[in-house]
Amino acid sequence: MSVLIRNARLVNEGRVFEADLRIRHGRIDAIASSLAHLPGEGLLDAAGQYLLPGMIDDQVHFRDPGAPHKGSFATESRAAVAGGITSVMDMPNTHPPTLTLEALEAKEHRAAHCSRVNYGFHFGVSHDNLDTVAALDPSRVAAVKVFMGASTGNMLVDDLPALERLFRDCPTVLLTHCEHTPRIREREAQWQARFGDAIPASEHPAIRDAEACYQSSSLAVSLARRYGTRLHVLHITSARELGLFQPGALAGKPITAEVCAHHLYFDDGDYAALGHLIKCNPAIKSRADRNALRQALLCGRLDIIGTDHAPHTWDEKQRPYLQAPSGLPLVQHALPSLLELVADSLLPLPMLVEKTSHAVAERFAIDQRGYLREGYWADLTLIERLAEPRPVAADPILAHCGWTPFQGRAFRHAVRSTFVSGQLAWHAGQVQDDCQGLPLRYRRG
Repeated sequence: MSVLIRNARLVNEGRVFEADLRIRHGRIDAIASSLAHLPGEGLLDAAGQYLLPGMIDDQVHFRDPGAPHKGSFATESRAAVAGGITSVMDMPNTHPPTLTLEALEAKEHRAAHCSRVNYGFHFGVSHDNLDTVAALDPSRVAAVKVFMGASTGNMLVDDLPALERLFRDCPTVLLTHCEHTPRIREREAQWQARFGDAIPASEHPAIRDAEACYQSSSLAVSLARRYGTRLHVLHITSARELGLFQPGALAGKPITAEVCAHHLYFDDGDYAALGHLIKCNPAIKSRADRNALRQALLCGRLDIIGTDHAPHTWDEKQRPYLQAPSGLPLVQHALPSLLELVADSLLPLPMLVEKTSHAVAERFAIDQRGYLREGYWADLTLIERLAEPRPVAADPILAHCGWTPFQGRAFRHAVRSTFVSGQLAWHAGQVQDDCQGLPLRYRRG
């Protein structure tokens, strides 16, 4: 279809400017100060609202396959387009895990039938598939993911010889979840001795503390420097870790780092009200850590913002501390929560677009996405500036789990429309279920 978006304020490549934008055959056909409305063409008046490249979320857990009671590509992709996310990269710790090419193909097949967003997949690492990882076609996967902290099944890799081999032989970008498991296990035992089964949720950042993160992330960075690995460290949560990463623009960096929306929004003062609803790994830490993460975005030590969307059921989250799973449903509200930083003048809007779209496309070499450029795929998000903050409770929760950690909050911006590969996926509070996302392609040899 062809659609003309008029009177928009485009945010792209460091600029905010007024223009019209035409979508045709799934791509951005033209961007100009004034475009004529063609016969039979759809028309959307942006009325001065911001038009952004859609957020590319490089880490989601859509729970598909293996946990339909938590979510699926069908349910979670609907929540994603409602939140202005147009592309996702799914993590490998599903059931079965993405440790073989057969498992990867099965996930691609599932997403091709039901995903409202564009999709890619990270390949997992275990002690048993290092030969498969080394032989991967780099154009086939978004990246390779290793859990250097706690994970499920056999996906925890904390044996140094195995890690050395992985960092040496990985043929593409290597993602790491960094927490030092022995320290965490030791502290869990100490806290259980103090509290029994009634460990307060507020103790989570003390158990999974900054030292546990630093011990693991510093090892990852040192290995990457030794072997020349293209390393991307996920969900940084502590001020101490920031010194491991270089400030400045992403271009040319072999080692990059990421922060998640919830670590920029919440701090340890929120456990009293939200409890296990904000229990995640790595943990949400102190306000000082949160503020340091915000500052690190501005200087470029943190290159990308993701979500780590990881839904669990409400009942699972009500269990005692050691049984309550870690993870939050985030894709529907991540971008509105990040726009709160813009509204508070803590983060320039062009920089938010850089961290959620441009930099993700560059780090993962995604072909023709992540920018408002003629000829690129039309992955777009139209952002409405609200006259009054809108309570989160005013809208339905689209994630399958049916709850959000942002309960009781209100946002000053809302996602009015989302286009995925030129298709209207979300508009005026409704998911367009005839939209079908496409597989991401990568510019790699």
